[in-house]
Amino acid sequence: MTKNSTSSAGSKWSGMVPVDDTALAVTDTGGPGIPVVYLNGQFATQGYWGRVVAELGVEWRHITYDERARGRKSKRSADYSFEAAVRDVDAVLAARGVERALVVGWSYGAFVGAHWAARNPGRALGAVLVEGAQPHDWLDEAMERRIRKTFRRLNLFMPLLRPTGLTPRMNAEQMADSNIELGRIARARELGPVLDSITVPTRYVVASGASLGSKGDEQEVIRASLDGVVARNPNIRISAKVASNHDAILKKDGPAVADAVREVASLARDRH
Repeated sequence: MTKNSTSSAGSKWSGMVPVDDTALAVTDTGGPGIPVVYLNGQFATQGYWGRVVAELGVEWRHITYDERARGRKSKRSADYSFEAAVRDVDAVLAARGVERALVVGWSYGAFVGAHWAARNPGRALGAVLVEGAQPHDWLDEAMERRIRKTFRRLNLFMPLLRPTGLTPRMNAEQMADSNIELGRIARARELGPVLDSITVPTRYVVASGASLGSKGDEQEVIRASLDGVVARNPNIRISAKVASNHDAILKKDGPAVADAVREVASLARDRH
């Protein structure tokens, strides 16, 4: 593949991309448009992005993939760490011949997108962070116990859904470990410096109300942490706060996410 400033334009492709001890199911619409790589929620699949992709349309190059042991095809791994998830972004882009891309992440994927954009200022055209990457110390010992209890309970019926690709091929301990690791990464002293170091146009789209597993106003307290982020870094703004909740935002508010992508792409063009 021949690379230009953003990508090697090609035809639509889907297949498996090897990385480390596993392989990821990837879909690439191809074409000469700005490459947008979509980063999924912690246990979600690339199918969640359908509404956003449809809203943006064929003028963009959409790259979606299922993380390790997610979806129907991505393979299991010995490493489900956050760092592995960040490495996987590079593996997918390299396999598709894309040098520079705009990253869009939801929930867990927003954390991955923020880290990738901060570490790759020369390659990131910008970032759209949807309902995630909010620096807040929500993890304590009581929360760890609650997380482990929740995943043990969910694991009773998850194996029934695994053939459909709707649940990950991970056991309860692996899923809990991943969620707890995310709580540590989300701490203000950990995530704050990452966000402060982002030098590319970045926009947040935030929801209202609760998410699966949250209680009361926990989610709104976490979202409030973005006020300090925006105050410290002029590259970061909140594009929209929408009516839907954390879990439904991609389905119900795809247009708001698409508008944020367009805004970031316009800012990236102005910078270059």
